[in-house]
Amino acid sequence: MNYTVVLPAAGSGKRMKADKNKLLLELFGKPIFIYTLEVFEQDPQCEAIWLAVKADERAIIERYVNDYGITKVKGYAQGGMERQDSVRACLEAVPPCGVVLVHDAARPFIASRVIAELVNEAEKTGAAIAAVPVKDTIKKAAGGIITETVDRAQLWMIQTPQAFRYELLLNAAQAAHKEGFLGTDEAMLVERMGLPVHIVESTYENVKMTTPEDLIYGKAILESRKQEEL
Repeated sequence: MNYTVVLPAAGSGKRMKADKNKLLLELFGKPIFIYTLEVFEQDPQCEAIWLAVKADERAIIERYVNDYGITKVKGYAQGGMERQDSVRACLEAVPPCGVVLVHDAARPFIASRVIAELVNEAEKTGAAIAAVPVKDTIKKAAGGIITETVDRAQLWMIQTPQAFRYELLLNAAQAAHKEGFLGTDEAMLVERMGLPVHIVESTYENVKMTTPEDLIYGKAILESRKQEEL
């Protein structure tokens, strides 16, 4: 099934310790967000890409999109104060579709297999998100003292893409806005409506470029993939 993908791209470089939007930082001479866009550009199931951007960054982002031959970008929305506002702005601008994905523009290493599984699951059930099992031991603490060791068999680290039937996510986003609710991800907006959200197991390579250390990891992934292609 075909899908539309929404990418909030109005972030900053604060945690990256950069003086500009981290998406514009480069890995081997190419901006981070272009690697992400290329994944969807090359996916035959992707019908359209929509970006939420800052007004003062739109020109440079459009230039990169054109320079790198990204043809599936169909529109831009005004980025909001919060990620949730940016996603809602895109959803309200996107023509109605069957399945919509929301993906972090700073996650350039999402696997095509995971995207396909998410789209299929969202078509069947309404909502599906990418996640990986927690590997480390997790403990709760209060005042610096451990109070509980949590069973990690029940814990998942949540990623993007997060996939939904379009109307379901649009309704959830608009309801949250109307009621002044701020969630940590799109799935949370759907969960609060009492609807089930299914997990699709992703890969640990699907890391978000957030801190300077992530750039080191990102370069290592790219180098590994280049070696595999030889």
